Amino acid sequence: MRAYQNKQDVQKKSYFNDRFYITPQLAKESVYNDSTFSNDFLSLSKKVEVKEAFIELDHLVMYVNACDNIEAIKHLKEICAYDFMMELTAVDYLASKGGFEIVYEMLSMSKHKRIRLKCFLKEDQAIESVNPLFRMADWSEREMYDMYGVKVNNHPMMKRILMPDDWTGHPLLKSYPMIGDEAARWYEVDKIFGKDAREEVGPEIRDQAVVDRYDTERFARLGHEVPKGAIISEGNEPDTPIQYQEEGGVTAFGKKIITPFDEIKSVQLEERR
Repeated sequence: MRAYQNKQDVQKKSYFNDRFYITPQLAKESVYNDSTFSNDFLSLSKKVEVKEAFIELDHLVMYVNACDNIEAIKHLKEICAYDFMMELTAVDYLASKGGFEIVYEMLSMSKHKRIRLKCFLKEDQAIESVNPLFRMADWSEREMYDMYGVKVNNHPMMKRILMPDDWTGHPLLKSYPMIGDEAARWYEVDKIFGKDAREEVGPEIRDQAVVDRYDTERFARLGHEVPKGAIISEGNEPDTPIQYQEEGGVTAFGKKIITPFDEIKSVQLEERR
């Protein structure tokens, strides 16, 4: 378990003051600082080329060639006893390095140790599926293809898992627009009504921060309440007096337990206590 940290002043801390802030690199320790990790590193080094290795946050991190991923993971599972694959994903480095970093997170239930195996894959290359070694890789590799476009060879069913089969693009790429591209904005309209209905229906609003104050289906309009689904427009908004509680307060057993709220006497705190 993680050590407990006092969270009373957590909101007072600002971690990102600069929009171009770069998180400092974590400390990297020698693999020989841990006897278990050093033995695992030396064992794998005899099987495949380990390009780089270090300990980071109690994890042994090792970089291998992409073509050696199957052999390396098989060795870690069968010889080094890392019998549980916890995570499998990709990191988009297309702009800076022209490819992806593939990450395999593995756990040894007997040693109580974790290994993070990494390899670099160029944009036009494919990685070999590790599904025969770990069944959890089935959906993880499909998600990696769906979200990043990473191609996986010899996968039992290499197709999208989250997005529709005919979706255009890969949503977790750094180059993918935050509110979707042209195809994303019209996808549901084209599917349900057909392209001929684009002018009549309009594009799909994919920005979750957008709030239409005249939308009486999804937006509670404090001080201007109207029946659900009512048609309103600017200049046609009824004013509703804001009431915080029952008029006259709340009485129980002949005794007033809540006094009426007086907005004039109320005090608004300028800062948190």
